Amino acid sequence: MLLFDAHLDLARNALEWNRDLTRSIDEIRQREKELTDKPDRGRGTVCLSEMRRGGVGFCVATQIARIAHNAYSPVFGWRSQEQAWAQTQGQLAWYRAMEEAGQMTQIKDAEGLKRHLKLWAETPAASSSSSSSFSSSIEKGPGKEDENEDENEDDQKRKLPIGYILNLEGADSIVTLKHLERSYEQGLRAVGPAHYGPGVYANGTDATGGFNAKGRELLKEMQRLGIILDVTHLCDDCFWEALDLFSGPMWASHQNCRALVPHNRQFSDEQIKALVERGAVIGAALDAWMLVPGWVRGKTTPESAGLTLEKIVEHIDHVCQIAGSARHSGIGSDLDGAFGREQTPADLDTIADLGRIPTMLKARGYSEENVTLIAHGNFVRFLTEAWS
Repeated sequence: MLLFDAHLDLARNALEWNRDLTRSIDEIRQREKELTDKPDRGRGTVCLSEMRRGGVGFCVATQIARIAHNAYSPVFGWRSQEQAWAQTQGQLAWYRAMEEAGQMTQIKDAEGLKRHLKLWAETPAASSSSSSSFSSSIEKGPGKEDENEDENEDDQKRKLPIGYILNLEGADSIVTLKHLERSYEQGLRAVGPAHYGPGVYANGTDATGGFNAKGRELLKEMQRLGIILDVTHLCDDCFWEALDLFSGPMWASHQNCRALVPHNRQFSDEQIKALVERGAVIGAALDAWMLVPGWVRGKTTPESAGLTLEKIVEHIDHVCQIAGSARHSGIGSDLDGAFGREQTPADLDTIADLGRIPTMLKARGYSEENVTLIAHGNFVRFLTEAWS
């Protein structure tokens, strides 16, 4: 089944982790076998071929470069906005290089979205086993099921470019609103104003307080440009303020449930209900500490915590129960988001294992139609409506 992953730090992995994502996952791990500079070395889960193998034909791919403007810096931060801007431009250059190599294709509008859906649906490897899964999202052309049937299906699948929607995780790198407009012209279609702690425009995870004056101006400009607001990482104060200040489309690209894992990084049931009322889609994430309570980074292991992929299904199901339907849940894995297999479900080896989630949902009684919505249909519908 076609999958839409709403959050992957691909360029950051390519440039800061120095991973050649066009290589196999085994080769990437082997190259890192002796490295110790980062805790996830040798345990990465994402490369482009594994995305194709798992049917991840769409993703929301990030630019990310926060600044360390005060003492709070749980993740690396640059010393100035200009440095952060330059870093995101380097990340954009990597995406452009992947486009030139035929590995990826940028999706910026409804027509591009429809075109990429059609490409994946009409390729034998994608359509042969699950053509009905695509029928709810696009209109198939006549006779395509029989086309190229003598060709090797696996080879066809390996040639497919992965479609990506560009998202900025944390807006610290936006030096001025003119930089935001420039980014939009480059294809930026979603922005999360904050990351961890206090930011230039808003307060994120583990922080408190609403948007500052610059942050309110940022939201206005995002709305004028038609940029999606990603409410992931917003602290509670900013979250509720954003609902009042911003009337454009919003989603939560990678967010789990506070009722299952108590922490301010997660959303409460009240926040989930508010997002459902706004028509948002919430992507469930695979970072271990967001899946099970009591996780201690660097100490707890997936095996000791009994962590399997069933846990992400529990978070997906929780959102569906609150919403009263399956129309607001999706996947935003955040795999290799500065962690690897040491901080993911024990039964996940690579991103290709996301392909097991639809079967798990069916085992819980979800219909084929609803599984398709969660796998890709909800985010596709959201983008189609946002860009119409």
